Amino acid sequence: MNPYTDPRIQSYLRTFLEKYFSDNRERTLILGINPGRFGAGITGVTFIDPVALADECGIPNDLARRRELSSIFVCDVINHLGGPQTFYERFFVSAVSPLGFTRAGVNMNYYDDRKLERAVTPFIVSSIDAQLALGCSQDRVIVLGSGQNANFLRRLNDKHRWFGAVHDLDHPRFIMQYRRKKLDAYLENYADVLR
Repeated sequence: MNPYTDPRIQSYLRTFLEKYFSDNRERTLILGINPGRFGAGITGVTFIDPVALADECGIPNDLARRRELSSIFVCDVINHLGGPQTFYERFFVSAVSPLGFTRAGVNMNYYDDRKLERAVTPFIVSSIDAQLALGCSQDRVIVLGSGQNANFLRRLNDKHRWFGAVHDLDHPRFIMQYRRKKLDAYLENYADVLR
């Protein structure tokens, strides 16, 4: 999935970036896995679905108003930490792989297939290098996905020495799908790590 080739998505993304990132602040990088087909795979904004883009970020759009579980949780975290303006002053949210993948119409993670993982690793390395060049802090990175995503990034970080520390959190999708009854505890856990 590459929404960035669509001029309409480029316009929404440009508006988002100009609204929240038109300064020279250094930000902590937060990396998810790869875009989902109902969130960043549509909007181009990591963990932000079309509803959140309009209602939470204040960027009207003509995309189908469909929610993504991960986006709902991430917006809860953003609001818990003071709202989009305050949050994005401190953090830049992206993904280990900024391009998404599907198989048979279902989301697929870059690490679900070893051949795919090997094939996209050079792209992932160049993407992280490019994001660091934007002004992201190298003190630490926060990885969403405490299993294979965090392990993969730690291996790359051991080789490339991008970040002083790698902190991981359970992925928003996992939380919303399997641990929703503990949502408040997860919000506090995220807040503790992000602070």
